[in-house]
Amino acid sequence: MSGDPGKDSPAPDSDRAGSRPLLNRYPGTAETCWGPAPVRPPVTMSEPAQSFFDAHAHGFVRVAAGVPRVHLADPAANAAEIETLWRRARASGASLFVTPELSLSGYSLEDLFAQRALQRAVEEGLVRLAAATRGEGGLLVVGAPLVRQGRLFNCAVVMSDGAVIGVVPKSYLPNYREFYEKRRFAAARDAREDTVVCGGEPVPFGADLVFRCEDLADFAVGIEVCEDLWVPIPPSTYAAFAGATVLANLSASNVTVDKAAWRHTLAAAQSGKCVAAYLLASAGQGESTTDLAWDGQCVIYDNARLVAEAERFSAEPQLVLADVDLERLVADRLRLTSFIDQATDERARIAALREVPFRSSPRVAPLRLERAPEATPFVPTDSARRDERCREVYNIQVTSLAQRLRASGIEKVVIGVSGGLDSTQALLVAARAMDELGRPRKNVLAYTMPGYATSDATLANAQSLMAALDVEAHVLDVRPSCEQMLRDIEHPFASGEPLYDRTFENVQAGERTSHLFRLANRHGALVIGTGDLSELALGWCTYGVGDHMSHYGVNASVPKTLIRHLIAWVADTHAAGEAVSPVLHEVLATAVSPELVPGGDGSAPAQLTEELIGPFELHDFSLYYATRYGFGPAKIAYLASCAFEGRYKLAEVLRWLREFTDRFYRTSQFKRSAMPDGPKVGSGGSLSPRGDWRAPSDASAEPWLAELDRAESWIARSKAEPA
Repeated sequence: MSGDPGKDSPAPDSDRAGSRPLLNRYPGTAETCWGPAPVRPPVTMSEPAQSFFDAHAHGFVRVAAGVPRVHLADPAANAAEIETLWRRARASGASLFVTPELSLSGYSLEDLFAQRALQRAVEEGLVRLAAATRGEGGLLVVGAPLVRQGRLFNCAVVMSDGAVIGVVPKSYLPNYREFYEKRRFAAARDAREDTVVCGGEPVPFGADLVFRCEDLADFAVGIEVCEDLWVPIPPSTYAAFAGATVLANLSASNVTVDKAAWRHTLAAAQSGKCVAAYLLASAGQGESTTDLAWDGQCVIYDNARLVAEAERFSAEPQLVLADVDLERLVADRLRLTSFIDQATDERARIAALREVPFRSSPRVAPLRLERAPEATPFVPTDSARRDERCREVYNIQVTSLAQRLRASGIEKVVIGVSGGLDSTQALLVAARAMDELGRPRKNVLAYTMPGYATSDATLANAQSLMAALDVEAHVLDVRPSCEQMLRDIEHPFASGEPLYDRTFENVQAGERTSHLFRLANRHGALVIGTGDLSELALGWCTYGVGDHMSHYGVNASVPKTLIRHLIAWVADTHAAGEAVSPVLHEVLATAVSPELVPGGDGSAPAQLTEELIGPFELHDFSLYYATRYGFGPAKIAYLASCAFEGRYKLAEVLRWLREFTDRFYRTSQFKRSAMPDGPKVGSGGSLSPRGDWRAPSDASAEPWLAELDRAESWIARSKAEPA
């Protein structure tokens, strides 16, 4: 039931001087998919100095957290343990390494913190660790008890390139149940001055510090200590408002039953609320077990998503690493107006924060991502999460359609069934909605409408599906009405010439939709749209009187990659009945085609959609990152090259990304501006002009295409560089 792309624009002159070459000519014709783009000026913007294949160049930073084995009251031994993990982290490309609370001395020392010998040993350990960072860049964050201003503070000491560059004292000292920290330590608010001498030099001191990297854009770090996370408004909240994208917590939280789960909850919530990465490193083996126990929990969250976790109760030191997409975090913050509003409310507090600069100095060799992004961002790879996603989306679609019918007082729906993926999912939703409303499934008036290129397989799929679902089934051949239309407009096909141009295709799509609307008038029904999110993004639908239009589009925000899994989930769970499942598997095995242009013998379609416009999995990947985070083509190309490594060559990724870019930004918005109602189903968004996506229909695609040109040049230069 799908139409061809750009069918509603004027026929182009593909040989016009100055036109940009166009992609995807239809088989056997000189018809291009859409008109030529405007002449573009030469690219003048410079390429990044780093390799295209370096994750740093695309806004990523690698962060690390570790749990060294504790040697109680032995700072020299602890410094050696920390230095070993620091060197491992740096060798792995990490630009930040965080250790537990009081990691240089041990947390469970009680009154030993007051001993001068221990205090001197701590100072010596700091000198050693600062020296270990010389020439390295990045940040090493160590927990240490420091005597300053006549008080003992529980501190996070931050080092970079051979020196201590800042000290963050703990803000909130627990003094309940097993904790007695106020007996020994002073809180950050008790400091009399905002600098202290550390390593022989004055350095910033306070809970008001944000450490900002000078050579990795958007990399800024806020630090807090253990209990600071457990209070209603953690100090890291203000650091996030001030731009910190990575938050670190040095912890010595002892373990009790269910406490690890609560730490997960706290770290996930703070990461999500602050739209940040959150590292929590908690003390482990070696701490005193006189009255307490320690599990060494060490986790990294990225915007509420767990991305790394160490083994708990391990006798061996632990190190976990994660790659954080800083651009993605910043993009999310820009969209969250409530985040910005509260940051404005707290502007006085934020203005009082101090920035401490440092350099990351990434390694010369390009940093490769530890874990590639998921190739199907709309579809979870974990089977349990995927099943839950399918159940949720299916229920949203069903209940939304049921509400529309209930509110309108309309009893029936009309739907065109092609035997392909989209109309199958829409028919499943329509049948289930009737069940929800307590109405007979015969209130679903289903029509399969064979045309000139309808295959035997899809026609059989459609008829079998309608029968299995027990809806009111009809076969309505649209060829006679198409022939009349073709004669009326004096199209050569009406005179026997096999011209399968855009007009020929659109006549079929238009006649099908025209029939459905008139059938809806006749029977007092709603026309259910079948087109999906991917088709709307690409403009792969016939505008207005074609398959672009309906009374209610149940698939409007469901991408093609997810629709496959929705149908498979219904089949595997027998959600529509056991008799339906075999038919659904047949539908899933059928190649995606608009079935508008017949093959050489006229018995099968000449078009395969993904040969014409490219793989939907690549387009859905581009769609997700373009609309969800506003990423440009260069970043999307890099992410796709990682996600689809071994499946698509980079040249293929670039080819289809160019197709997506021109279609999405230049040729298709006018269709989305006039799309029917339909429910939003996921955080990936929808393209409704009343919802997530609003854009002018006549905007230029030139900035995106120019960036893609630069990316191709950048890639060529990067490949030529020595490894």
